[in-house]
Amino acid sequence: MTYRRKTPEEILQYIERMRRGKLKVLIGATSGAGKTYHMLREGQLLRSQGIDVIACAVSTSQRQETVEQLVGIERLPSLHWMKEGSEKKDLPLEQILQRNPEVVLVDNLAHRNREEARFATRLEDILFLLEQGISVITTINVYELSGADLIAQQYTGIQAEDTVPPETLDLADEVRFIDVSPETLLKRIEEGVLGQKVNPAICRRDNVAVLRELSLRLMADGVSDMLDKHRMSEGLVGPSGTAERILVSVQYHWNGSIYIRRGQQIAKRLNGEVIVTVFMKPGTKLSQEQRAFKSSIQQLCSKIGAEFLELPLLGRRRLAGQLAEFALERNITRIVMGHSRMSAWQDIRRGSVIKGLLRKLQNTDLFLMADRAETEGERIMAMRSFKSDYHANTTFRRSSLEEADQRKKHLQKGSLKVYIGAAPGVGKTYTMLREGNQLRAKGIDIVIGLLETHGRRETQEQIGKLELIPRMKLQYRQTKLEEMDTGAILQRNPEVVLIDELAHTNVPGSRFKKRYEDILLILEAGVSVITTVNVQHLESLNDSVESLTGIRVRERVPDAILQMADEVELIDVTPQMLQLRLREGKIYAQSKVEQSLNSFFKMGNLIALRELALRELADDVDERLESWERRTSLRGPWRKKEIIFVCIDHNSGAERIIRRGFRLAYRLKAEWHVAYVGHHNMRDDSPELERISNLTQQLGGKFELLHMKRRKETAAVLLARAEELGASQIIIGQTVPKGLCLLTGEALSMHLLRGSTMRDVLIVSRQKS
Repeated sequence: MTYRRKTPEEILQYIERMRRGKLKVLIGATSGAGKTYHMLREGQLLRSQGIDVIACAVSTSQRQETVEQLVGIERLPSLHWMKEGSEKKDLPLEQILQRNPEVVLVDNLAHRNREEARFATRLEDILFLLEQGISVITTINVYELSGADLIAQQYTGIQAEDTVPPETLDLADEVRFIDVSPETLLKRIEEGVLGQKVNPAICRRDNVAVLRELSLRLMADGVSDMLDKHRMSEGLVGPSGTAERILVSVQYHWNGSIYIRRGQQIAKRLNGEVIVTVFMKPGTKLSQEQRAFKSSIQQLCSKIGAEFLELPLLGRRRLAGQLAEFALERNITRIVMGHSRMSAWQDIRRGSVIKGLLRKLQNTDLFLMADRAETEGERIMAMRSFKSDYHANTTFRRSSLEEADQRKKHLQKGSLKVYIGAAPGVGKTYTMLREGNQLRAKGIDIVIGLLETHGRRETQEQIGKLELIPRMKLQYRQTKLEEMDTGAILQRNPEVVLIDELAHTNVPGSRFKKRYEDILLILEAGVSVITTVNVQHLESLNDSVESLTGIRVRERVPDAILQMADEVELIDVTPQMLQLRLREGKIYAQSKVEQSLNSFFKMGNLIALRELALRELADDVDERLESWERRTSLRGPWRKKEIIFVCIDHNSGAERIIRRGFRLAYRLKAEWHVAYVGHHNMRDDSPELERISNLTQQLGGKFELLHMKRRKETAAVLLARAEELGASQIIIGQTVPKGLCLLTGEALSMHLLRGSTMRDVLIVSRQKS
C-alpha cells in the first residue's frame, strides 16, 4: 500500500481513463474464422446485461449463423461507397455520437475510409469514439497487422489490402483470438459459407496453417508481455516458464559465431528470443583478431535479431554469479555456452564457471554445446523430411499385405477433434455442442456420449435436440456412481459422438482407468469423436503448470492423444472475461467464486495458462505443417538426426526431467531413451520404477534400468551406454555438490560433463522451492 497523496495531474489522468471507452479486438488467421459471429455474440451477452449496444459496418456475408446473432441488436446504417468495383462501408461518426451508445460493434479494423471522410482510417474513427466514452468491439485478420503482413505474404502469397500499425493491439484493453482449424475452414469454403468471392490462397490447407501459427505466436508474445508486467507488479522475479529466453554466453573467439547460431536454432525450435552476452574486464584492449571477431558477432546478432550486450567482468571467479544474476534479471530460461576445456585441477585453482552456475541457477537450464567444429565443421541443422525418402523409394513398389491392411484400418478408424482451452469456463463444451447441432442439421448421425454442463445454463441450452446416451451406474464403496457407457455408445454406433473432459479418470471398476482409453476404443470402432480438454491436463506440461500456479494437476492425458487428433482448435478467452464469467456464477456456484478467484483463477495464473495454451497449439500447428512436407515452416529448419539420452536417479526429480526430455525430443523429432540408475539390489518391479517407466513409455520414450554395484561406476556406465546409442545429447538434472565434495571431489554431473565434451548436454534446473 502507498500512502502518498495523488497529485492533481494524476487525479485528472485517472478520471480521463475512467471515462474513456474500452477497446476489444477479435483477431483471426483469415476471413471465415468466425470473428464477426463471436463479436455479435459478445454484443448479445452485453445486451442481456442491460448494456446499450449497436452494430455498424458489420459484414455478415449472409452467413446464417452470423445473421442470427444480429437479431435484436440495433443497426446504424453505414456510409456506402465504391472502390474499384467493391462496396465499402464507413462509420457515420456524427450519427454514432448523437445516438451515444455504450458499445459499438464494428468489423474490419484495418479499413481505409473514403478521401472526404473526417479521418483517413477506421482505427482513427475508433480512437475518436473511445475518447468520447464509447466502447468498441472490432475484428481484424492477422495479415492486416503491419509486420505480420510481410510474413504472411512471404509464406502464403496473401497480400493485405490495408494494414494497421504493429502497435495497434497494444492500444486494446482486451485481445481475443478466434481459432479455426484448416479442416474446418476448408469445409466452410466447400459448403459455400464464405460466399463466392474467396481468396484462392486461403483454400490451401498449408496457407491457413501458416496464418494460424502466425496468429498464435503473435498472441502468445502479447500475453507473455502481459504476464511479465503482472509478475513485476506482484514483485515476482525470474522466468515464468511459459516463454523461452535463450542467453548465449560467448567470448571474442572463433567459435563465438557457432554458439550464437546454435542458440538461434534452439530458440527457433522452442519459439524463444536470443540474447548474446560477452563479459570483458573494463579497460581491456582488444587485439586485432578479437576486434574482427567482435565485428563478426555484432553483424550476426543484427542479422538474426538477437540482442547483443558487452558487460563488465568483475573477475573470473565472479562470472558464474554475474551470469546467474543476469539470468534472473532478464527472465532467462536457458543459458547456452561451450563445455569447459579445463582439467579438474585447473577448475579448483582458477574457479569453474559451470560448477558455479550449477550452485547458483534456479529455474534456468544450462545447455553446454559440444564443439564439433574441429571434427565435423559448423553444425548447421535443417529440417529433415520424414516422408520424402520413403515416397522416393516406394512410389512404384507394390504394397505388402500388412501395409494394405494397415491402410484399410486407418481408413476405417474414426476421426478425432479436440477443443482445448486455458481453463474451465472458456466455452469448450458450449462450442462442442454447437458444432454437434450443426452436424445434426446436415444429416450426420450424432449423439452425446458424456456431457458435463456444471449447471451452466448457456451450455445446457446448446444440447437442443441432440440424443444423449444414458450413463452407466457403478457401485463403489457403498456409493452409486455414474460413468460414460462406452458399451452403449458402441452398440448405438453413431457416426459422431461428443465426449466431454478427455483427461477424466474413470470410476474404479470401469473397463479402463482413463476416459481417453475409452475414446481410443471408440475411434477403433470407426466412430468419430469430438472432445474437450484444458491445457493444464497435458502430461508434459505438468511441472510447468505446478510451477506457474502452485497446483499439481492429478488428471493428465498423454501428449500423444493431442498429436494423433485430426483437428485441434483453441477456445481463447481473455482473463478479464473469464474472471467476469466466474463472478457471474457461469463457471462455478457462487459459494466457490471467492475461493476460485484467490487460487486457480488468479489473474497471474489465467494469463500464464493462456500463454501456455497459445504456444502449445502454435507448436502443434507447426508440427503438422512439417508433417505435410511444407518447406517453409515458421520455426525454421532442423536436418540432423538427434538421439537424446536422459539420465535419472531417485534424487533428481525424475518425472520432471523425463517430461523435459520428451518435450525437447518432440520438437527435434528425436529418438529418446531414459536410463534409470539404481543400486544393485533394487527390485525391477518397485513402485518408483513402474511409475517412471510408465511415464516414459506413455510419452513415447524407451526406458531401461542400469544396475550399479558401486556409485563411482555410475558416470562410466552412463557414458558407455550413451556411446552405444549414438546419443547426440545427454539430459541430466541439476545437482549441487555439498560439503567437502566441493574441494576434494566432484558431483556425478561433473563426471558426466567431463566425459561428454563431444556431445551436447542439457542440465535441467532445479525448481525454486
